[in-house]
Amino acid sequence: MRVIIVGCGRMGAGLALNLTRSQHEVTIIDRDPAAFAALGERFGGQTITGHGFDRDVLLRAGIARVDALAAVTSSDETNVVTARAARRFFRVPRVVARLYDPRKAEIYRRLGILTISTTEWGIHRVAELISYSWFEPIVSLGASVNLVDVETPPMMAGRSLASLTVPGEVHPVAISRGGRCFLPTPETQLQAGDLLHVAVLATSTERLKALLGV
Repeated sequence: MRVIIVGCGRMGAGLALNLTRSQHEVTIIDRDPAAFAALGERFGGQTITGHGFDRDVLLRAGIARVDALAAVTSSDETNVVTARAARRFFRVPRVVARLYDPRKAEIYRRLGILTISTTEWGIHRVAELISYSWFEPIVSLGASVNLVDVETPPMMAGRSLASLTVPGEVHPVAISRGGRCFLPTPETQLQAGDLLHVAVLATSTERLKALLGV
């Protein structure tokens, strides 16, 4: 996959290194040439100095043939202008913009721009960590399905995973045990201390709790 990243701050540099380690072709743009030092000597992608919303800079970065663009500078306005140009004029298939102000997210989604708000994500994640319980929603997969982490109650030890499965409603997908994560079978026996990763319908959360004896 060919990717352009606009902004070589901590997020941009980290994203660039992550993608190049996965064998993707990465070009990263930043107006400050000193910012590229964060990539280190082993970075195998291309660096371009300039403004990410500059048409000539984007053309030099090969935007006409890329599969994705991520605009992750420290400026919401720069990120959105860059992302919108990538979508509207260059027809880049996948465009993501970083936003500090989550109130703008819905506006940009209507323009076909995927957004990530580190501020909003941080607020929710800190709230989750502060209010951590044995039953913790990790991510929502659309509006109707959640992925939750569940600490196995001691009374469930020795029972099979099938006892926690309700077709179409509750489906354990993985177990973390002893420092490793694995995909179980319906016959897998639960152990005290297991961390279950369960896909559950939002409307079936109470049923999962009942199965666990909560």
